[in-house]
Parts: sequence; C-alpha cells; structure tokens
Amino acid sequence: MFSILVVEDDPNIRKLMSETLRDERYNPFPAQNAQEALDIIDRQHVDLMITDIMMPGMDGYTLTGQLRDAGYDFPILMVTAKETIKDKRRGFIVGTDDYMVKPVDEEELILRVKALLRRAKIVNERKITIGQVTLNYDNLTVSRGSERITLPQKEFMLLYKLLSYPGAIFTRIQLMDEIWGLDTESAEHTVSVHIGRLRERFFDWNEFSVVTVRGLGYKAVRSDEG
Repeated sequence: MFSILVVEDDPNIRKLMSETLRDERYNPFPAQNAQEALDIIDRQHVDLMITDIMMPGMDGYTLTGQLRDAGYDFPILMVTAKETIKDKRRGFIVGTDDYMVKPVDEEELILRVKALLRRAKIVNERKITIGQVTLNYDNLTVSRGSERITLPQKEFMLLYKLLSYPGAIFTRIQLMDEIWGLDTESAEHTVSVHIGRLRERFFDWNEFSVVTVRGLGYKAVRSDEG
C-alpha cells in the first residue's frame, strides 16, 4: 500500500483528500503544516506528497525546496488556489512534479496521484510494464512472453517517452528536442518516420498503440488504461 503525505492547513480539505485516498486503498498521512510534515517524513516512509502552498509558517514552496535539497525524490503534487503561470513556474523550479488548482476534484486528484506513482516506478525500475509487455530501458528491448525485440536507440526512446505518459499529446517539436536534442540537424519529419517504423514493428500488439492526433502530434494508448 502506497503511503501518501497530505500537507494542508484547511481541516476540511485535508479530511476530504485523506478520505478520497483511503477509498482508493492508499495510506494517507495528514499533516496540518510543513513542520508536522517533516516530522512524519522523519519516522515514516513516504511514496508521494500532496502539499498546499499557502500555509502558516513554512509554505509549500519552501517545504518542497528543503526536501529536494535533502535528497528526497518522491513525487510531489502541489494543490493550491494560486493558478498563475508565475506561481506554477516557481513550483516546478523548486521541485514539484505536478500542479493541481483548488477546488479539489476528487477524480482528478486520484488520476494525478496514479500517474505520478506510475512515473516514479518507471524512473526507479527503468522499465515499463503493460500486461505481458515489458520495455527495458537499460538494454533497449521490448519483450512479450518469449518474444524479444531490440530497438534502435531513437525508436526505443520515442516509444518509452510516449508510453511513460499515456494519453498525453506530444508535438513533433517536443519529441525532437527531447530525443534528438536541441542542436540536431534532423528535420521534424524524422519523428514521423520513426513513428511509422514503430507501428510496423508492433502493428499486431494489442497492449499499446501510437495514435496520431491530427494537427497536434502523437500520443500513446495503453490497453490497461481503460
């Protein structure tokens, strides 16, 4: 069972989030301020932290920054009434992984928590598992049962990126910048070529697919996301 630290000074919101997490079989640890959160972290393993920003004493920005400086790498989700780009930028700079604006939507909260925990597992284990399919980052392989395919590096990185964020749409420019690098001389069409090769290799694999979103880019669809 995943342990989730909930740092929120409003007792009603803190109770709502804790009960929502408990209903989804997570183990919430509520804290009413940053100092109480730090005390919990000292004695309890935490898989993910949800924190408000505006709190008495130490705010969520400072709490997040201190934890990152101390080497804690668990995912952090900021939940706040502040919704300007400047506020979000500051949150990401100090080390938050995701950002959610109040009022809290319970379904959205759970979806974001699940996504963050999945990505943390991918980072730690350096692999993605979808049913019987496993993508292994260290040896660039995609396996299903006794079948094992070693992909060229760029193809693997492209598929790994898309499947790490199922449902998220990435433009060709975003994919070029991340996988080929900002200084690449390759054209955007290169992404389309690699997507085509991936589709050819895995056309009969029902566990996942790569979908073209007309006018926007590409996204991956996993069979276990439904």
